[in-house]
Amino acid sequence: MRKRSRSRPALLWLLLPYVLFLAVLPAANRVVPTVLGLPFLFFWMLVATLATPLAVWLARRGERVRGRDREGV
Repeated sequence: MRKRSRSRPALLWLLLPYVLFLAVLPAANRVVPTVLGLPFLFFWMLVATLATPLAVWLARRGERVRGRDREGV
C-alpha cells in the first residue's frame, strides 16, 4: 500500500528566496531610486540575501513544531 503524503506548509517559506531573487528581479532591475546610497537593484539583492537565512529558519522551525525534525537520522 502506498502512504499518503502529508502537507508540509512550513516548507513554503523556502520559496521566499526564489521569489525574491528570480521572480521579482526584472521589476527590481533599476538604478534609480537609490536606497541607503545603493542603487535599488543592489539594495534588493541585499534584502533578499538577508531574508534567505530567515526563510530557512522559519521552515525548519515549522517542521520541528510538527515533529518532523530529522536531525538525528
